[in-house]
Amino acid sequence: MSPVIEEHARARLITDGPLTRPVPVSLRYDASVDPRTVHVTLPGGSDWAFGRDLLERGLRSPAERGAVRVWPCGRAQLIVELHSADGVEVFQFDNATLIRFLDRTHSETAPPQPAARG
Repeated sequence: MSPVIEEHARARLITDGPLTRPVPVSLRYDASVDPRTVHVTLPGGSDWAFGRDLLERGLRSPAERGAVRVWPCGRAQLIVELHSADGVEVFQFDNATLIRFLDRTHSETAPPQPAARG
């Protein structure tokens, strides 16, 4: 059974106004349900599921799949834009948080390496 990886983080909600505000988010990965998918739970409980590879690509260059768009913002942030029937929400994440989370999804779910023979 694969471990569930969950990380609580802060993102900045980008609005039309002059101010952004920090909001708590939850990053979640459960390889036993779908090894290709990550979940981002936003304030209010809305849960967005999308490909782990989309986040990984978005750290380097703009990427899009369905209602989710991601792109790098400078060298240290990533923008995640979520489209729904209610409108568009835009969040800014620190790359370090996402990279740490993505690294954990790979390392903690990697198949065990065979023991070295001596």
